[in-house]
Amino acid sequence: MTNRPLISARNLSVSFSVGDSIFKRQSLKAVDGVTLDIPKGSFFGVVGESGSGKTTLGRAFLNAVPIAGGSATYDDGTVEYALDKMSASDLKSYRRLAQLIFQDPYAALSPRMTVRDIIAEPLEVMGITKTREETDQRVREIAARCRLNLEHLRRFPHAFSGGQRQRISIARALACGPQFVVADESVAALDVSIQADILNLLKSLQRDLGLTFMFISHDLSVVAHTCDHVAVMYLGRIVESAPTRDLFQAPRHPYTRALFSAIPSLDPDDRGTVQKLQGEIPSPTNQPSGCKFHTRCPHADDLCRREEPALESDGSAHQVMCHHWKALMAEA
Repeated sequence: MTNRPLISARNLSVSFSVGDSIFKRQSLKAVDGVTLDIPKGSFFGVVGESGSGKTTLGRAFLNAVPIAGGSATYDDGTVEYALDKMSASDLKSYRRLAQLIFQDPYAALSPRMTVRDIIAEPLEVMGITKTREETDQRVREIAARCRLNLEHLRRFPHAFSGGQRQRISIARALACGPQFVVADESVAALDVSIQADILNLLKSLQRDLGLTFMFISHDLSVVAHTCDHVAVMYLGRIVESAPTRDLFQAPRHPYTRALFSAIPSLDPDDRGTVQKLQGEIPSPTNQPSGCKFHTRCPHADDLCRREEPALESDGSAHQVMCHHWKALMAEA
């Protein structure tokens, strides 16, 4: 892994228009002012509750949703793309460099296509291979990397288990030789034992192919096992970002602390101290003033209700968006 960012975002926003009719439309900010760098060759984790904007942020980096404000760039040292200002030809080229692994391995694969055809489809659509022999050779190579054999290539998706289907999805995503891969809850639908196998596969592919992963998950134990750096999202914003070890050893934001306190312990005598959050995430169409977390935070005061904090750090790679994080750390 290098410190050079492959993906950079500055004040990135993604909005959607919602409502029952053209006369009652509202703007929903799914991603609101996100600034981050994803280093080349890293396994970058993004966590948060459902509705926090994790998936939309990943799709913005794939240019799969329109960027409403700010900027995002892809720069691998050879080519550079401004994701918020891409032409049709640029987008076609970018599709070879950035791919997505879907959450549901059952819904992501066409039941009418063999595994060979599923993996070969992006090669043929993007014109990466010119002949059937060249396509078959590439399919066999990437299938072997994803622990699929020749017999698997002749079958249809219904003949496979969830873990095998996810390996097929991974092979399809890697067929065109991408540099950046968004794994959106890619092990959430699998049994725990199968999750470990898929995670180890992703880590080995990252190491062997020099890939950069954006790993979206709600499972903090999985993130702790796989990721180099973790960003915590709440209501479309990144409220804390740090190297994985630093984040898990000393979380600074009250929201992050509440998430970590909910991780079950393997020690039956360790009852821990669960920090309960009151209420649900506010509606993205009617966001609270000031700090967006103040409606659920036990430490909120008038300053929190009045002013939104900035994402700041103490000079390290650990950043936090909270007015009182220093006082809370001193108490801890």
